[in-house]
Amino acid sequence: MTTLFLSRHGETVWHAENRYAGLSDVALTPRGFEQAEQLGEWAATANLDAVCSSTLSRSVLTATPAAEATGLPLTQDRRLVEVDFGHGDGLTRAEMRERFPAEVDAFLQAPGITPLPHGEPGEDAVARAFPALDELCAKHPDGRVLVVMHSTLMRLLLCHLLGLDLNRYRAAFPSVTNAALTAFAYTSSNNAQLLAFNVPPDTRTRLG
Repeated sequence: MTTLFLSRHGETVWHAENRYAGLSDVALTPRGFEQAEQLGEWAATANLDAVCSSTLSRSVLTATPAAEATGLPLTQDRRLVEVDFGHGDGLTRAEMRERFPAEVDAFLQAPGITPLPHGEPGEDAVARAFPALDELCAKHPDGRVLVVMHSTLMRLLLCHLLGLDLNRYRAAFPSVTNAALTAFAYTSSNNAQLLAFNVPPDTRTRLG
């Protein structure tokens, strides 16, 4: 059984305006770097066997203190990048409603299967990202693995692991806190037990 820890990257410069950050390489704020350091402090006491991140810099920079604190190499996997929001990337919800209101409504009604214009369907994001998690767990069948990724992708993967309709990801998991931890006991895609959700990293808290 692998204990799998999923963490969202630290706060970015688009966070305050709630802009959709997909494949754009958005910078961390000073607060985002502080959150990365807090995640690193947690990792130093977590007995990890591997640390992995998406290839987008906001994830790499968030995961780096954890890798350094544990002495583990930081592996990067492009399959773990955020969902591609297409023409919505970099926009607020209000700005999208001004430009393509019908498409925004369709996305909000079925966000797991309906992409924003020229974006990536949620089910396609799961299909490319889930094998990366599965491979990590196969490589560390009795290990503890930290994966730093992105909010929308994480919520879609949570639905997949728990057998929930992908279209429910926004309702089931309304938000994911930057650098918070979600933990699973994982043996296969059909046998994943949620141990903790959206827990701030704290060296006093033992997860998994």
